[in-house]
Amino acid sequence: MRIAHIIMAHKNPGQLLRMIKKLYHPNFDIYVHVDKKVELDPFKVILEVPNVRFINNRIHCNWGANSFLVAIVSSLKEVFSTETHYDYLNLLSAQDYPLYSPNFIYNYLLMEKGKNFLSFENSKHSPWWKEAVSRYEKYHFTDMNIKGKYHLQKIVNAVMPLRKFPIYTDLYGGSKSTWWTLGYDCAKFLADELSNNKKLIDFIKYSWGTDEFVVATVLMNSKFKSTIVNENLRYIDWSEGNSNPKTFTIEDFEAIKNSGMLFARKFDTTLDEAILDQIDKSQI
Repeated sequence: MRIAHIIMAHKNPGQLLRMIKKLYHPNFDIYVHVDKKVELDPFKVILEVPNVRFINNRIHCNWGANSFLVAIVSSLKEVFSTETHYDYLNLLSAQDYPLYSPNFIYNYLLMEKGKNFLSFENSKHSPWWKEAVSRYEKYHFTDMNIKGKYHLQKIVNAVMPLRKFPIYTDLYGGSKSTWWTLGYDCAKFLADELSNNKKLIDFIKYSWGTDEFVVATVLMNSKFKSTIVNENLRYIDWSEGNSNPKTFTIEDFEAIKNSGMLFARKFDTTLDEAILDQIDKSQI
């Protein structure tokens, strides 16, 4: 079995290198997408680790914009272009960290082969969706590179009717839906759908935070629905009620240890590196 880890990065190359070293396994290939708005050179240190390469088609990602989902899909397509068959494709952030050894992660996925791991909530009965509907009902010009785009966005939303999501009536997503572990066929279907479905592509171009609901919606309305486990194998703490999840410190170690997840996010070594030291020392 072979696994491709796709890592989305935009800062802290030293932390990324530490994560990649912790994740090294002879049956893992690691592909790193570095946000196009940052310099690539500081990240080249990661190439000292075997089986690591950069995604060539770098995308300029705006926070909350559809460009981040475009970067994910572009990275998937580049991985598929290698013609290497991967049993799993695992999407990570550079601020994630593995909680178990690479052998444990490999064997866990080997035993669960055939399942796809993705967290989501159903739009019909979800508190998250009550706030999230504005992400697609209203126009969002976050990716537009024009002066006064937010003033224009306000005017457009004042005069235009609410938008209706195309194609699908049952929507899925959530605060943990961005990050997932998918089998080859499932990930290939996702990349194809988000590359070729023009009606969907044109619609989400002006939506916000699409990485948190488009992937889950596409896959839960597909033939892969029965294979999807509603759990993304990552410990993420949204308890602070902010627009980003909690950044872990050493005080969070016990909660991380007891989570039972394969990975956790997020970490920032400029804030607290001791938590990563403790994870490594304990070898959860």
